Amino acid sequence: MYKSIIRPLLFKLSAEKAHHLTFSLTKFFFNIPGVKAINRSLFQINSPKLERELFGIKFPNPVGLAAGFDKDAKLIDELASLGFGFIEIGTITPKAQPGNPQPRLFRLQQDSGIINRMGFNNQGIEAAIDRLKKRKSKVIIGGNIGKNKVTPNEEAFNDYENCFLQLYPYVDYFVVNVSSPNTPGLRELQEKKPLMQLLNHLMNLNNRQENTKPILLKIAPDLTNQQLDDIIEIVAETKIDGVIATNTTISREGLSTPKSTIEEIGNGGLSGKPLGKRATEVIRYLNEKSNAAFPIIGVGGIMSVEDALEKLEAGASLVQLYSGFIYEGPALIKKINKTILKSSKV
Repeated sequence: MYKSIIRPLLFKLSAEKAHHLTFSLTKFFFNIPGVKAINRSLFQINSPKLERELFGIKFPNPVGLAAGFDKDAKLIDELASLGFGFIEIGTITPKAQPGNPQPRLFRLQQDSGIINRMGFNNQGIEAAIDRLKKRKSKVIIGGNIGKNKVTPNEEAFNDYENCFLQLYPYVDYFVVNVSSPNTPGLRELQEKKPLMQLLNHLMNLNNRQENTKPILLKIAPDLTNQQLDDIIEIVAETKIDGVIATNTTISREGLSTPKSTIEEIGNGGLSGKPLGKRATEVIRYLNEKSNAAFPIIGVGGIMSVEDALEKLEAGASLVQLYSGFIYEGPALIKKINKTILKSSKV
């Protein structure tokens, strides 16, 4: 139904209008008594064989929703009923910000891809917390945190600290986002020295809490092998809990979409099928080079069951969907989990 009826209708609208309409309609229909229960029966699979325990958290299944879809924690309960094992909100910044000028979200249908330059548009930490306080679902929540656009890099510590401390009671794990290509200068924080300082600062804050929470680092797919070696060292030295590989890419190689269309769209991070191969390469490199020293959450180009299995076999412990969820719908979550149940390899 999604691919035959709903998606064609949504794809007649601009990508961002379709996103907002989807949120409004989902909120409306899921408020009808019984709708959440029907969706749970359609999409959720509960089995001990699907459970994965990582950094002290037991995930009911290994398929999560990546950050960027529900930035402001507006649809936690609704999305939880679609079978996700965990949901990552954000990227959240301390203060609300509008993000970059529109249009800023584009579909590449020939490539099953999406280009976005949203720019951490979100309603701020307080709005997210207000919603998290009201949620009814017990789904595992990750908090993806970043800095405001107007905050200079030398003061970024304050923004990450603010988000960390305020979100701490309401999320199960944290993701430090320094890899989005859509906030000017943000990726400079991926360099070894500033990244070490930031992660050590957050780990020190974490260790002062009564119960520590996992901290993960989300990295770009555009890093060189030398930079990936640095990431391995940084994880070992800071003792953070793991890595999410990968964010969107600034590469435009191998696309079927006409070059003129790509040039017209302009800057932004590319996700979806074109990212799949590189994301898997990064996962495999980190896993093999570190001798599986830390957990990896694999994200990027998971458009099918085979894509998800490829990430898991490359060394990911969990996977996340974003573009695949938009193109394939919630049935993809169930298909991946059903296949994992039948597989002896993952």
